[in-house]
Amino acid sequence: MSRIRFALLGAVIAALVIAATASAAPVRLSAVVGPAFNISVKKGLKKATTLKAGKYTIVVADKSSIHNFHLTGPGVNKKTGVGSTGTTKWTVTLKKGTYKFVCDPHATVMKGSFKVT
Repeated sequence: MSRIRFALLGAVIAALVIAATASAAPVRLSAVVGPAFNISVKKGLKKATTLKAGKYTIVVADKSSIHNFHLTGPGVNKKTGVGSTGTTKWTVTLKKGTYKFVCDPHATVMKGSFKVT
């Protein structure tokens, strides 16, 4: 009997560990800059305006060599390079506060922000 209880307890603990690990997976955000004078951050198909604090994977599609994508906020200062294009992936922990994103060479017209609660 004790072997069965021990095996059952082990299975329950393993299930809890798997569930905790799965819930801790980063949420994916998509960021795009270019090819025209556009810049955005989306969660799924919707514009990111308010997000919950936590771990995120941000996939940045930099589509123009005259732009970059620069994200700043509490504990975060990440950017792609002007003159390069391609896809970049960042894993960041977003804390409560306001985050801003800009194209540095065109910051007056290419900018946005979102809040983290």
